Amino acid sequence: MAYVLKTLNSWFWWESLWIPANCTWADLEDHDGIVFPKPYQLYATIPYAFVMLMVRFLIERYIAIPLAKALGIKNVTRVKPQPNAVLENYFRKCTKHPSQSEIQGLAKKCNWTVRLVEKWFRRRRNLELPTMLRKFQEACWRFSFYLTSSIAGFIFLYDKPWFYDIWQVWVGYPFQPLLSSQYWYYMVEISFYWSLLFTLGTDIKRKDFMAHVVHHLAAIVLMACSWCGNYVRIGTLVMIVHDTADFWLESAKMFNYARWEKTCNVLFVIFSIVFFITRIILFPFWILPGTLYLPSYYSSTIVIAYFIFNGQLLILQGLHLYWGYFVLKILNKFLFLKDLKDDRSDEEEEDSLTDNEECMKNGSKNGSKNGCGLSRHQLLNNNH
Repeated sequence: MAYVLKTLNSWFWWESLWIPANCTWADLEDHDGIVFPKPYQLYATIPYAFVMLMVRFLIERYIAIPLAKALGIKNVTRVKPQPNAVLENYFRKCTKHPSQSEIQGLAKKCNWTVRLVEKWFRRRRNLELPTMLRKFQEACWRFSFYLTSSIAGFIFLYDKPWFYDIWQVWVGYPFQPLLSSQYWYYMVEISFYWSLLFTLGTDIKRKDFMAHVVHHLAAIVLMACSWCGNYVRIGTLVMIVHDTADFWLESAKMFNYARWEKTCNVLFVIFSIVFFITRIILFPFWILPGTLYLPSYYSSTIVIAYFIFNGQLLILQGLHLYWGYFVLKILNKFLFLKDLKDDRSDEEEEDSLTDNEECMKNGSKNGSKNGCGLSRHQLLNNNH
């Protein structure tokens, strides 16, 4: 077994896979104060991810909650449906949205009115939906990270020649020293996406859940591969292109949850503009050309990592187009239908009658206690 692992390790770190023919791993050892990226340094991103989770906890509790209260968001306690083993079993094993005929059958089985069964399912579904405060806390955490990383990325890159001239990305490759700012930029970004993966089971789950899983995994693998192959310069450009749109989206969400509609609308329009400039224009027409054909000017041999790296970038571009479709749908509704709403969002169903009112209305029907109604909230939950 040890021999197999050793063989696989030697194959994985085969020099022709990662670095040009005129270079060996020995050439990339630190010397004379010059430091190069080391694959083993990526192990540090796992404990850093737990540090991220601690920072997230502090921000959500001591910044997001007071800010939410200041913006008028209340921590509403949802009404639990009265215990009923038959309905609970049906809810879990059959469907959360029974048809009218199914509701009538369940009403007879439980000796309840149809309205009471309808309200029970409505309240039971609502229990599984996140509150506005919970949504605000998540958005506040992501806003804090993306804003901080965008500012830090600009500070790290504004004086670098490759920030203005994409050709400079490959000058001197692969013998490009690692800067301390690049090290921490990478460590923090990878740790953040690890932390998002760790909390996928507890974070708010939306309809594009799998797209987020693919995005987080692709981001981690992409950054890890660019680190191992010393594509750090182009990697930092990819990161800042992605982060600069995201904090606008998260801020729009925060104000949407607070029902500041005009502020939310303005921020979403700004996000849309930045998104299309960075993800639909700069990324495919600036970043991708810099990774697809510029390397051929600096090396006569294309290593296998070239195809791995660019394959992942193309996957990211596919995700950009996928999310761009949702952005266009929301913009279309907002600009032409005056309805700013995300089709992926689950909506809370509200009761139109209280238990007491329903009891008065249906007192002659088996002691019926409940009435039900439905209203819709506009939610803005689009991501990346």
